[in-house]
Amino acid sequence: MEVELIDHMGSDLSVINAARVSFAKMHEEFDEKGDTQLIKYLAEHDHWSPFGHASMQVHIKAPVFVARQLVKHQVGLVWNEVSRRYVDVEVEFYEPEEWRARPENLKQGSSDEVIDINPHNFLVNYYQRALRSAKWTYEQLLREGVTPEQARMVLPQSMMTEWYWSGTLYAFARVCNLRCKPAAQKETQEIAWKIDECAKKLFPVSWKAIRTNND
Repeated sequence: MEVELIDHMGSDLSVINAARVSFAKMHEEFDEKGDTQLIKYLAEHDHWSPFGHASMQVHIKAPVFVARQLVKHQVGLVWNEVSRRYVDVEVEFYEPEEWRARPENLKQGSSDEVIDINPHNFLVNYYQRALRSAKWTYEQLLREGVTPEQARMVLPQSMMTEWYWSGTLYAFARVCNLRCKPAAQKETQEIAWKIDECAKKLFPVSWKAIRTNND
């Protein structure tokens, strides 16, 4: 799974000037002490709009089941994904390095227990066999002339997909504040933490202020 920073707009100074324009003021340079305090104040008092004047764009590659969790975040974000209605390039699948046990007292998620499955275990073989079967069927449907928009129906949620995701700093913070939590699916956490790293480098002061679980 991959997250690549494509582009960004603004900086911590952009957030500051968006806030100070209310008083017809602006700073040419970021004041480490005063502006840091102001950003902290904005975050603590839920003045979120200044954080909407900085943004970034990332390119993400992840399995479909991760994408379907993340695409639920809509406010302040724009999403464009590869479509197998239009392309029939080589299919890739996600294969986990470990298999987690089901939790005893929850309806979703997983426990900290890792099931001892070695690469030659029959369960892994079943999983890989299912992937090969799905891929073969998909490709056979295409060979028979079936349109890609129908042939894709046989492909599983473990298929890798990719998309461009653009949005404001505040919008991505909402994503990470939810999806970096331990309760989120581990694979989705991995993508969220990669987004977190991108934002932390670009907007260090603002990101620290609006991230609620950034330890």
